[in-house]
Amino acid sequence: MSRTSKKSSKQKVKPSEETIESLVEPKSEELSPQEPSSESQVKLARLDPLPKYLLEIGRFEPLTAEEEERLALLYREHDDQEAAYRLITSNLRVVVQIARLYNRVYTNIMDLIQEGNIGLMEAVKRFDPYHGARLPTYASWWIKAYIIKYILDNFRIVRVGTTNERRKLLFNLRKEKEKLRLQGIEPTPALIAQRLKVRPEEVVAVEQAIESSDLSLNAYVDDNHSVQYIDTLKAKEDAVDEQLARKELKNLFNREIEEFSRTLRERDKIILHERLIAETPRTLQNIAEQFEVSREAIRLSEKALITKIKEHMQETFKDVTDFELATSL
Repeated sequence: MSRTSKKSSKQKVKPSEETIESLVEPKSEELSPQEPSSESQVKLARLDPLPKYLLEIGRFEPLTAEEEERLALLYREHDDQEAAYRLITSNLRVVVQIARLYNRVYTNIMDLIQEGNIGLMEAVKRFDPYHGARLPTYASWWIKAYIIKYILDNFRIVRVGTTNERRKLLFNLRKEKEKLRLQGIEPTPALIAQRLKVRPEEVVAVEQAIESSDLSLNAYVDDNHSVQYIDTLKAKEDAVDEQLARKELKNLFNREIEEFSRTLRERDKIILHERLIAETPRTLQNIAEQFEVSREAIRLSEKALITKIKEHMQETFKDVTDFELATSL
């Protein structure tokens, strides 16, 4: 039924549906039943799951501040799963609104909504109603963080390493450029880097990542169509003696680490084995919660531990001048 048709007494438009309609982009025209069917008039409609999803989440009404606080306390103090469910479903529309902000960067909005929903669940899990903030305000940070991480991880066929600096840049780059242009200032990488407190190289890398596209190895190098990019790659494999030497060094390193760990207290052992040299490192926050200390305390302990390891290894392996231990946040 179109909006211009008369409303019957049995059919009323719910306010929630009007809100949903404002989020949905105009639909493509469809053939009316009265139009004669012929090959020239056949139209194919693109399947768009977004309108149906919006209608589904429209069933969940937003919470008042009092309801939100009551449910948040129930979940935090009694692990009430029904309360958590209500907190999540009442904020699903917030996820959609945020996901649409990034739709130009990544076209599949349903993927963004899915990741944003994961961020929303994480926000509900961590939300503390005693701090006085509303859940949508707090959750928006987590929703954006999960969406940005997903975009960075999937922006290219070949995944490029991501950092906190790049996540911050992707979130703020366009907004900062617009601010500078409105002030009549040319948004150079150096100026943007200064305002966002990152390195200019990171600004350039993120801009190139956004503006460039993936290059096929089967594409031709020039217009002669004689050489493909894959033909220019050289197979590189270490010699057998180098592989054996590297393996032996690794075994020595592992033995020295085990010997070194015997001198450590329990907390430092956990940081060493479960964060610094683990295949899947634990986060600083996770370890801090285990020992009931602050994240900063664990970070300082880790920094001091890395210094001790370097000193120990440099003493053991005289020819090695530096050791680098990679950690995750």
